[in-house]
Amino acid sequence: MARIDKTIEVEVPVSTAYNQWTQFEEFPRFMEGIQEVQQLGDERLFWAAELGGERKEWYARITRQVPDEVLAWESEGGTVNSGTVVFHPKDANKTEIELHMDYEPEDFKEQAGGALGFVSRKVESDLKRFKEFIEERGLETGAWRGEIIHGADADDTSQLRRERNGDIDRREDTGDTGRMPEDTTRGGRM
Repeated sequence: MARIDKTIEVEVPVSTAYNQWTQFEEFPRFMEGIQEVQQLGDERLFWAAELGGERKEWYARITRQVPDEVLAWESEGGTVNSGTVVFHPKDANKTEIELHMDYEPEDFKEQAGGALGFVSRKVESDLKRFKEFIEERGLETGAWRGEIIHGADADDTSQLRRERNGDIDRREDTGDTGRMPEDTTRGGRM
């Protein structure tokens, strides 16, 4: 398993940076090689990417999500990866984003790319493009302020808490895009 640790500062409030990061379907706009991300439910995502000239698909589950603080995930089959993104407010209009990612190179080409630092540089470039994207906009394209607790079942409302102010599963759309409807062809929400 290989590990990548990167940090970047963005010139937006922590809530703006965090809110944009919850808009997974926007990731192809700033992540090189990511062709598609579909939100299948609060905790489940479908990813499609072109990596090393090959199309790869996988599912990921969000394992922890606390507004303005942290978002963690792990893959479910396919390309093996997991990670955590931590959001640190530096001041009212500046946020440090700390990304930690573990991944399993699948073949010799991916192992060589990791050893030569290609994957690390790609992640660093993706973070720089995220910085440009959110700073140019100044506002997030949407937000999901729910909280997901590690190990909680999606149907366990006593464990899977929503919205700190008491609302249940409130989604906001503050921009030109929103979440796609739940995809029941892939099993929908688990």
